[in-house]
Amino acid sequence: MRKLSYLKAAVPVMGLAALCFSASAEKLVILHTNDTHSAIEPDRNGQGGVLQRKAIIDSVRNAEKNVITVDAGDMVQGSLYFKYFGGDVEYPLMNMTGYDIRILGNHEFDNGMDALAAKYRTVEADRLSANYDFSGTVLDGVFKPYTIKVVDGKKIGFIGLNVDPESLISTKCIDVNFKEVIPTANEVAAYLKNKENCDLVVAVTHIGYEKENEKTTDVELIQASKDIDLVIGGHSHTLIDPAHPEKFPSLISNAEGRLVRVGQTGKYGKYIGKMTIDLDDLDDGADGFDGTAIEYELIPVTDRFPENTLDSRMKGFIAPYKVAVDSVEHRVVGQSLYDMRNDTRTGGLQNLTADFTLDYTRHKADSLRAAGHDIPRVDLAFMNVGGIRQNMPKGDITEGQILSTYPFANRYVIVALEGKDFIESMRVAAHKGGEGISDNVRVVTDGEGNLIRVVIDGEEMDPEKTYIMGTIDYAAEGNDDMRSFANHTKLWEDDVEVAAPTLRWFEHQKELGLPVAPSLAPRFVKDINL
Repeated sequence: MRKLSYLKAAVPVMGLAALCFSASAEKLVILHTNDTHSAIEPDRNGQGGVLQRKAIIDSVRNAEKNVITVDAGDMVQGSLYFKYFGGDVEYPLMNMTGYDIRILGNHEFDNGMDALAAKYRTVEADRLSANYDFSGTVLDGVFKPYTIKVVDGKKIGFIGLNVDPESLISTKCIDVNFKEVIPTANEVAAYLKNKENCDLVVAVTHIGYEKENEKTTDVELIQASKDIDLVIGGHSHTLIDPAHPEKFPSLISNAEGRLVRVGQTGKYGKYIGKMTIDLDDLDDGADGFDGTAIEYELIPVTDRFPENTLDSRMKGFIAPYKVAVDSVEHRVVGQSLYDMRNDTRTGGLQNLTADFTLDYTRHKADSLRAAGHDIPRVDLAFMNVGGIRQNMPKGDITEGQILSTYPFANRYVIVALEGKDFIESMRVAAHKGGEGISDNVRVVTDGEGNLIRVVIDGEEMDPEKTYIMGTIDYAAEGNDDMRSFANHTKLWEDDVEVAAPTLRWFEHQKELGLPVAPSLAPRFVKDINL
């Protein structure tokens, strides 16, 4: 990976990608999605699904003259459709849906740059990224920083903005010069407002709404800008519900005190965001127009549409892939006594995963020693929450669930790591609300995300001692904000992906007649003396 660097945004004079709509229109509707994560079919509650999403989008297009569709990234990774077919399903379906604007998420890089380039060159929407410089790579020329749509004589500028890949995207998967979000956004937005005379500037982002680390969020972007009028976001899986602004406000004051609308639709395509703009309001200019003039609503994506009304072309396209997915989706490999969720920072699923990591890597180390290799016993294990992608509901567990829960091409590793480096990463983990750690470890906090100490096997961790840790290669590289893990010495790496031994363990438990019943007790705990 080339060195990540701060580069001043250079905005080239580009031809306008103008999209002309019929005259005499009074409003513009922007439909947006984000983080759909290969959720091709509705979930068990009938939520989501690409066919249902297309039906909603078509119904809005039939009712409105001017509709622009936008996706804010991470439309892949999270189901067997991507695990098995690597984007062959998602990319054509996005084209069939007729998206007008698309940007990258971080998971688009999961199969590497070459695979991404091959897939993204098929994208029929405008492909935007203002702050990823791919010069000299296979993605050179695939993206442009902005596009302008002309709607009823009004010029609407769209900017694409991407997350800082450091400690998030594996260096094996991305090669980019990253330009900082805020200065890049402000320069491009000023260019669109002052040089191209855009009436409205929209930032389409995959940087996140909620603050988890030092990286820029949508809120911070708005607070530091004056020329951006609307933000359509992704990455943090935040459901910004205008009906409940007290949780995640949809109106944020910019650098000049003007309110800017921001929207995000959660994850898995369960909602479509709808922004409605009265184009006459844009005549007020930047000083008179603010986010309160943009109507915002969330449209739930459900299975309410009759089967015979769904897009027949898309159904025919999905059918052969669905056969392959269904063949493993319904094979039962175990049974869980509890509902275990991936959308919490700690809990049964995180405990289960970390405990299996410890057992598996300990077994491997024991086998290597028995074969004459000099490798110590594994002391503890870590699993990042971001590597656990699905819930595991109470009841039957299927092969498809396991493969979807652990979909990445990560491998288990055994590393030697100084205590001070583990403690530093736990400081970050405590601030984020937790991660998966093995049962012999407790991270003690003040209850407000501040680390007090790390305890292992009943003793406070020694910062100067070297510990042997089982984890996955992605975390060991220092990703997911566990930067100090990168100071490790690697002792062993598995030759199969994480899902393979995990699936074998579930199958073995089933053979023994044992249900899956992990400890539910939190391992990030508050000091009882506080």
